[in-house]
Amino acid sequence: MQEVFLISPIRSKIDSVREQTIQALHRPTDFRVSEQSARDVTVLAPDALPPKKGLSLREGQGRLLHDLASIELQAMEMCFRSLIEYPDAPSEFREHLAQITLEEASHLELCLNGMEKLGYQWGHWPVHMALWQSLRREDSLLDRILIVHRYLEGSGLDAGETLMKRLSGVLDHGLKSIVNTIVTEEVNHVRFGSDWYRTLCQQEKRDPEIDFRERMIKIRYQVPKRIENISVELRKKGGFSDSELQFIEEMRQSIVKYKKGEK
Repeated sequence: MQEVFLISPIRSKIDSVREQTIQALHRPTDFRVSEQSARDVTVLAPDALPPKKGLSLREGQGRLLHDLASIELQAMEMCFRSLIEYPDAPSEFREHLAQITLEEASHLELCLNGMEKLGYQWGHWPVHMALWQSLRREDSLLDRILIVHRYLEGSGLDAGETLMKRLSGVLDHGLKSIVNTIVTEEVNHVRFGSDWYRTLCQQEKRDPEIDFRERMIKIRYQVPKRIENISVELRKKGGFSDSELQFIEEMRQSIVKYKKGEK
């Protein structure tokens, strides 16, 4: 059985994850995690990626799906990784996480199929690995839930709302359907993170509101910086409280000021 993270062809990686997720759910010690996950495309830093075309153009739509495929690939890998690295997490948590892993695989496949219908292949553009690189072996389970399901996927909801608005004038209904499916199901993934974050905080006798702020400050240099406007509606559906949203907005504003060179 080849290790998922060492497989580079993207379709083979999807097949392997689907085959091995249930095995990892029940026998996580049979697997190990690599520091890097293999890619069969060029990998660059996020700020070194080429500029994007507008979404009114076929190339712009293909690039959008390619970028989304890269994000969903990393999301699938991160969920699979958590199944392996947290074997002692509650069984209900792990079962739901396995389901989310398979949903991320389906999202990735949707993107690849849609991109190919537009005449583009995986690897036509370079990709980044910033999401995968946000994880550390020393992350606690609460850290991992916050990073993956509340910070990264929560940021995905912000981007998803913006994207749906940009796609409102695009005639390709297939493209809009793919994005809508992903955004709708990602809300449930974020809700999974929010609910389990609070459950585990309570089990550890932590105040989840206080812990959220303290943990966000702790991991802020570990994760990509986001300046996208906050999607209050989608994040609330994903289980964010008003005080958490206020804190995220404060962090976003400080990043915006920093990028503008303000003190």
